[in-house]
Amino acid sequence: MKFDMSIEDNYSSFNDSENDLVIFVDSFDNKEFDVRIGSMLESTKAGKINADNSDDLNLKLSNLYQQYLRGM
Repeated sequence: MKFDMSIEDNYSSFNDSENDLVIFVDSFDNKEFDVRIGSMLESTKAGKINADNSDDLNLKLSNLYQQYLRGM
């Protein structure tokens, strides 16, 4: 799954149709990002990411999501 969130976005969501999951990402300060994973109706907190640029954010999102999938 490819993430393409900008560090300047306060909110984004990504659909993984292969695993039937939705990833929600939000931030109030564009430095600390909360990540929730689940369905459109119900999700659980998967972690928190600190990032200083978009590349770092997307790499950390990918790593967190891969860890989540391994733990399923």
